[in-house]
Amino acid sequence: MHCFCTGFLYLCSGLIQNVMAKNLLNKYVWLVETIYKAKKITFEEINEKWLDNDMSENKPLPLRTFHKWKDAIGEMFGLIIENEKGGHYYYYIQNADDLEDESSLRSWLFRTLSVSNMMLDSVCIKDKILLEEVHDGREYLPVILESLKKNIVLEMTYQSYWRDEANTFEIEPYCLKAFKQRWYLVGRSPYYDKIMIYALDRVHQLDLTDHSFEYPKDFKAENYFDDCFGIIADQNCDVETVKLKVSAGQANYLRSLTLHQTQKEIERTDEYSIFTVKLRPTFDFQQEILSMGSDIEVLSPKWFREDTAERVKAMWNKYKEG
Repeated sequence: MHCFCTGFLYLCSGLIQNVMAKNLLNKYVWLVETIYKAKKITFEEINEKWLDNDMSENKPLPLRTFHKWKDAIGEMFGLIIENEKGGHYYYYIQNADDLEDESSLRSWLFRTLSVSNMMLDSVCIKDKILLEEVHDGREYLPVILESLKKNIVLEMTYQSYWRDEANTFEIEPYCLKAFKQRWYLVGRSPYYDKIMIYALDRVHQLDLTDHSFEYPKDFKAENYFDDCFGIIADQNCDVETVKLKVSAGQANYLRSLTLHQTQKEIERTDEYSIFTVKLRPTFDFQQEILSMGSDIEVLSPKWFREDTAERVKAMWNKYKEG
């Protein structure tokens, strides 16, 4: 009986700690968002907004608690909340640019937490929120993260789209990349002695081995995909400036959601715009272009225009008989 009671109390304690940790995390996210949106804000103004929030339970935020949260946010998210000492103490996020850089892990994590918190607070309208399906492979993330932290070789059972059977082999993990609702593992294959990319939804089994590897000092994950549109990093495809003619309506879409960080709008009229991007014009980039149909036209380079035209022609041949 004593063991049962002890176990039950331990379980309850763990649940309470989890709830408290979640509530505290919600408060951290709220504080960052409040200061970020305001740009600069006094503690008094923060407290006014705090009292308008259900989390406050109509109790003001003590200054000491505010400073504890501020320090915790710095440790957890790497976000520095500073103040300007000029009459009033105006608080601001010193490195707010880190939140604005959508490609950074810190920004991605914070935005994910922020959205998660909003969803959790909106469970009562869950039937009015439609989410996009995320493909399998998430169950392997803990193993991969552990291997990335400690440079441990992984043993993977993998079946590509082009093979009838799965194969088991070792991989030295270099980085993870998310693209179009899928997770990908990038690493060196000792068998082929080159960097390979694996979709996690094609993995059958993934385990840590008992041996490590030396992570290459010259490999930078961001740099590896810098010239790529998505997940295909074909080093045999040269980096080129691609010129695109886009209809006025589609141009609005590209201005808000760019194809690549190098995108530039070099001409704009009432009927169309001309954009350029400097990247490797690989298959996944071409698929993105084709998905826009007649609203976009490849102008150059010539070989890429002709190859895209051939694919459009092949598509037309499938439909013209009907």
